[in-house]
Amino acid sequence: MARAARLEIRTTPKQKKLIEKAAKLRGTSVTRFVLAEVEQAATDTIQEANLLELRNEDRRVFVEALLNPPMINEALKAAAVRHKEMGL
Repeated sequence: MARAARLEIRTTPKQKKLIEKAAKLRGTSVTRFVLAEVEQAATDTIQEANLLELRNEDRRVFVEALLNPPMINEALKAAAVRHKEMGL
């Protein structure tokens, strides 16, 4: 089993009391409360950053397709014919 890593923070007395009250309301220790909340915030932050990266990549691919459209192939021609036949 890996050794636990230590993380220390400094708070104002007001912040500490607020955190202690919240932990007590949840029926847990301050350490468990802080760890759970910080871990969730870290996970959310990473997911948001990954989503933003995907959006930027999608935007890049879309613009690239507009600026440099792919060559028309047989499948695209067939799709265009079907589209016209459907009257869409």
